[in-house]
Amino acid sequence: MDTSHDALLRRIEDRRDEVVALTQELIRIPTVNPPGDAYEACARHLGERLARAGMQVEYIRARGAPGDSDAFPRTSVVARVEGSTPGECVHFNGHIDVVEPGPGWTVDPFAALVREGRVYGRGACDMKGGIASAVIAVESILQSGIPFAGALEISGTVDEESGGYAGVGHLASLGYFSKPRVHHVVIPEPLGVDRICLGHRGVWWGEVETRGRIAHGSMPFLGDSAILHMGAFLHELQATLMPRLAQRRTAEPVEPPGARVSTLNVNSVHGGQVEQTYSMDAQGRPTGDLPAPVVAHSCRAVLDRRFIAEENLEAVRQEVIDLLEELRRTRPGFDYAVRDIMNFLPTATPRDAPVVLATARAIARVLGREPSFIASPGTYDQKHIVRTGQLRDCIAYGPGILDLAHQPDEYVGIQELVDSAQVMALAALQLTRGGQAPA
Repeated sequence: MDTSHDALLRRIEDRRDEVVALTQELIRIPTVNPPGDAYEACARHLGERLARAGMQVEYIRARGAPGDSDAFPRTSVVARVEGSTPGECVHFNGHIDVVEPGPGWTVDPFAALVREGRVYGRGACDMKGGIASAVIAVESILQSGIPFAGALEISGTVDEESGGYAGVGHLASLGYFSKPRVHHVVIPEPLGVDRICLGHRGVWWGEVETRGRIAHGSMPFLGDSAILHMGAFLHELQATLMPRLAQRRTAEPVEPPGARVSTLNVNSVHGGQVEQTYSMDAQGRPTGDLPAPVVAHSCRAVLDRRFIAEENLEAVRQEVIDLLEELRRTRPGFDYAVRDIMNFLPTATPRDAPVVLATARAIARVLGREPSFIASPGTYDQKHIVRTGQLRDCIAYGPGILDLAHQPDEYVGIQELVDSAQVMALAALQLTRGGQAPA
């Protein structure tokens, strides 16, 4: 057994308080998406720390990308350090954006409370804890003085929660996730410290618009309500399509098991006039804008369709169109339009890929047990690395429980932060040698 690597593991264990502190610092920067708050501040916080560790740091703003503006700049950070001899580059990528806290919290979502061996807060597991573990892993390698080949990189990227186009998607288009610059990528999403995530289900996001005819609200019989047409469509989704999807099962090890079938979520419905907030003043009079009495001529629904490896994208889209066509044939006045929003195919890294083997070996050494191999129910930024970067040696591995992501009272376990940092450090050292295990 390599004593230098034993010393590295002890070094990381001794830095337990540091990984907790960094996780807290990142949680306290409220990078809520949408709209994209505090991205610049979070990227700079990470970059300044990595520069102090001896890494070369770049800040890349995705000008012109979806969501980017001077008010909410889409700024990511990339840091790199070269090894002492030629070798391959290992890149740790984490997204700095988080979803809104939402209701139901019993603690302040941005206070980063530490209690009973956990760090609580929005983004604790998804995925600021994972970023902190990756940073501690790389810093510990550099501080240990262990010679390594190739290069190590860390990035903090934006907008993963809304598709990643201004983050990893943008960087991939610039070559940041392609050979010869990068060879192996680990994304510290919260999949569990003894699990390696090989890929994810596919996704088709589409918008369906039902169309009607505007008329005076007191005489709805002279119009044709697009909202009622949408109701008929939503009924058919629930009565016809969703039961059919529930019968389709994948052979891929998607976790949790409930996601091993095809699924459909109605993300949102928008019909008629813009939503208003109605209230009364002290005299009982309405305040603010009041609705005009009209029949809705348009209603839109956004569909989030997750499909399994055994399906194909064209058929996924077509079965929704077939449902709409049947309504057009049988429901008087029914008309519709469909707009594609986003789509990505299912992806799976082979189990014998170098990044999988190196991470599995590290898990066995750190935790004393063999890992399990899973797939994610939702997409993450691996989709851009595979599709745009053409780099398939990519996995998700990091601390945290996937089921806690986007939930109230989200947390990450402190021991998980330490364990995953140790795993990432050992895997990185092996991969920079071209996948050869250390002596």
